[in-house]
Amino acid sequence: MAEQSVSAKRGLLHRIVSVVGADSLVNSVWGYVHTTVRWCWIPSWLPSWCPTSQSQLQIAEDKMLRCLESTFSKQHIPISSGNLLWTLTFNSDNVKDKTPMVLLHGFGGGVGLWAQNLDALSQRRPIFALDLLGFGQSSRPLFSLDAQGAEEQFVESIEQWRAKVGLESMILLGHNLGGYLAVSYSIKYPCRVNHIVLVEPWGFPSCPDIVEADRPIPVWIKALGAMFNSFNPLAGLRLVGPLGPTLVQTLRPDFKKKFSSMFSDNTVSDYIYHLNVQTPSGEAAFKNMTAYGCAKRPMLQRMDQLQPEISLTIIYGSRSNIDSNSGSTIKEMRPHSLVEIITIHGAGHYVYADQPEDFNHRVLQACDRVN
Repeated sequence: MAEQSVSAKRGLLHRIVSVVGADSLVNSVWGYVHTTVRWCWIPSWLPSWCPTSQSQLQIAEDKMLRCLESTFSKQHIPISSGNLLWTLTFNSDNVKDKTPMVLLHGFGGGVGLWAQNLDALSQRRPIFALDLLGFGQSSRPLFSLDAQGAEEQFVESIEQWRAKVGLESMILLGHNLGGYLAVSYSIKYPCRVNHIVLVEPWGFPSCPDIVEADRPIPVWIKALGAMFNSFNPLAGLRLVGPLGPTLVQTLRPDFKKKFSSMFSDNTVSDYIYHLNVQTPSGEAAFKNMTAYGCAKRPMLQRMDQLQPEISLTIIYGSRSNIDSNSGSTIKEMRPHSLVEIITIHGAGHYVYADQPEDFNHRVLQACDRVN
């Protein structure tokens, strides 16, 4: 399937440039690109070019969590096919009458990014934060090239994790991709979910239709799009090798500001770097689930499959670029269900880091209504 896709794209590029007699040049370049993309899957060469390793990721995460006052445990939870999900557990023994809450991070994230939330959220109920399959310190297997297949792998990994941990029911809180997977999981396993908190969820609306007759796209742009579509979203970060840490600090100085109350150095940018230059497993799965940045299988089209008994809290940041209309649409689609939409002033897409106190307070309020 993947080979057929690559051949089709190569054929498109060949037809376009044959007019100007550049066939041999493009064949050589495309062969190099294709080989490079395939080799991006082989992790053995990464440490020699990118200044990273599994142990460096562990150290970076430990620094992120060093400021926490709560006692917690951390371990790899085994699931099927020899895969492991990295898990932080808070307050699991002290508040057994409260429904546990499970935190699912977004694309390119990890458990360390909840550093400003874990103490507050774990005061009243057990909290579990896990690195999604293919991300962080969890296993990084090959995912299906099919959007539905990749989504199902994520969902089944969460269910296998739940069974292994022994949770009968839970509150799912998901940011970005984590929100998308929280709903997908809840559709398939409704008896395991008491409430869903969607934080700036990705993948709900459909991509806007582009009518080529009205908005023609130049052939050369299509050709470039076809070529660069072979790359994973964060391939550029690996491509620059030793310049990667500096690139993260330069392009995303906002992350340092978001966590300025906890760290004054490059702790956050170092963690983000090491998260995202490991083997691109979950990253590749996300790519297979998207088309032009939108979900190939939009979740709004499946919201009618979510049991009406499952209530939702949807949180947006007032300064975010994410389209919050999906929240209103969900509320309209579920007239017999509890759907609360919250906008947090002064927050962008990373609501939980931009305004952590307000975010924590709103989440605790929503969860208290569950039990």
